[in-house]
Amino acid sequence: MDRRPEPARGRLQIFQRMEKEPQARDGSPVLEYHAALATGDLEHLKPLMDKFFQDANVVFEIKKDEMVWQVKSPATFGLSGLWTLEYKRELTTPLCIAAAQGHTACVRHLLGCGADPDASPGGRGALHEACLGGHTACARLLLQHRADPDLLSAEGLAPLHLCRTAASLGCAQALLEHGASVQLEGGASRDTPLHVAAQRGLDEHARLYLNHGARVDARNGRGETALSTACGAAWRPNEQARCLRLCALLLRHGAAADTRDEDERSPLHKACGHARPSLARLLLRHGADARALDYGGASPLARVLQTAACAPDAEPQLTVQELLNHGSPTVWPDAFPKVLKSCAAVPAVIEVLFNSYPQLRVSESWKEVIPEEVFQVHQAFYQALFALAHTPRCLQHLCRCAIRKSFGRKCFSLVPLLPLPESLQNYLLLEPEGVLH
Repeated sequence: MDRRPEPARGRLQIFQRMEKEPQARDGSPVLEYHAALATGDLEHLKPLMDKFFQDANVVFEIKKDEMVWQVKSPATFGLSGLWTLEYKRELTTPLCIAAAQGHTACVRHLLGCGADPDASPGGRGALHEACLGGHTACARLLLQHRADPDLLSAEGLAPLHLCRTAASLGCAQALLEHGASVQLEGGASRDTPLHVAAQRGLDEHARLYLNHGARVDARNGRGETALSTACGAAWRPNEQARCLRLCALLLRHGAAADTRDEDERSPLHKACGHARPSLARLLLRHGADARALDYGGASPLARVLQTAACAPDAEPQLTVQELLNHGSPTVWPDAFPKVLKSCAAVPAVIEVLFNSYPQLRVSESWKEVIPEEVFQVHQAFYQALFALAHTPRCLQHLCRCAIRKSFGRKCFSLVPLLPLPESLQNYLLLEPEGVLH
């Protein structure tokens, strides 16, 4: 049901400073009422409602300290319209305040006094607020009182779209038990709940949605699937394992590893843009194309080379290695100095890439593109590189290139089958050694 926020009814005005000091008592019933709701003080709330606020559906108009420009009647005053400088304000209800704070007893009392569970004068209803805060008990109570599980906010978001933290899993379960649609597209981006879970690395939410029939390859307004969204999200180091679990889950449920968004970028492009070797490996093993080009003509290899210097701790050389072992074309030889300039601070990337050529003409002029301070830090490596300026590569390297050429994009799977010591297998797979010869 596309039910939208309802217009406000009676209003109670307060200022933002009461939000900063919810315990304050200055004799004003309105301020005391708001403070009791914000702190969950049911003992103080009941007499206030009995005496002053019998209507549980009043609306708080909270004026903020800052001022903003508000447009007034553009049709009357021309293209630019009439704008006035006014205090920023927020409209909300007692039920929304209590639900946002997770005060279940207050929510129960307000509902018992006739509070409308779907009232949303400020753009979000109490169920939205409960889900945002991850307050499962409040969400269940609202749903038991017939709150609409698919109520849309002013931004076009259903409560499921606001289950954005691990703590909101119980809210998501309750919503689905009460008939919430797992397929709803929300907001300007037209994300489904599965997209939201993927963007935030919520693997348990994603599993829940998939078990309730979520379409794994549903696309949002940018043409992204949930897998594409997950691969493009910015993850902190401690979230990498959870992201990998999430992507593996989506792939097990049939997500296509090589879908393209509106810019023709695949999940692999996005994973490589963040230099995530484990994720790149997972996608490649599920059929992602290492040769794919986006609308700008960039390959996954180009994406990781663009960001390598910004993420040395992510070991971008391992992502480069995975791509080359899955058939990615290497960089055009004439463009190698540009790669050297951008990735000089990560010599392991230069090593892996350099070793993917049977023979690459090394020029003394390359020294000019390497910052002096970088050259000094990695002096041993770059001295070895420039020592190859007038020397052919060793026979062992040429044999490596011949085998790799024969295996092509199946290097990753065929090399481990060779009856060779592990050290030689690693050599064939371009494992960085820190030296060139």
